[in-house]
Amino acid sequence: MRLTQFTDFGLRALMRLAADTQRSFSTSDIAAEFGISRNHLTKVIRDLADAGFVRTQRGVGGGFRLARPPEDITLGAVVRSLEQRQALVECFREDGGCCALTPRCRLKGKLAEAREAFMRTLDETTLAECAYPPPLRSGRAAGGRRLSS
Repeated sequence: MRLTQFTDFGLRALMRLAADTQRSFSTSDIAAEFGISRNHLTKVIRDLADAGFVRTQRGVGGGFRLARPPEDITLGAVVRSLEQRQALVECFREDGGCCALTPRCRLKGKLAEAREAFMRTLDETTLAECAYPPPLRSGRAAGGRRLSS
């Protein structure tokens, strides 16, 4: 199964937020840290906010942070939310697509089983389990402690 870049960016941002739950981030912070498009990330954050995963605040001191504890957010819920407009294959589209095999296809059921197994694993995994810690800064550990040589 392949996730869209949109979902990939959303998962990266949430993993970073999960490691630093007291901090508000800007889209520029996350985009720079992961080397991704700030404009694209802005759209992702808007969708995450609409889905209730992040809380946003405008203005000075604004930014975004997790809307609830990372232990209460499953990867399955995030992926379902961000991938809702993407069908795994054409015949899974809401309109059924236009696949000529649909009337006698034996593959669709197997693909549905595989998708459900994939999602079941993500449903069992919390954001807290995948938290991405801040990068180390030139000889300093998280929290400002000097690393020993």
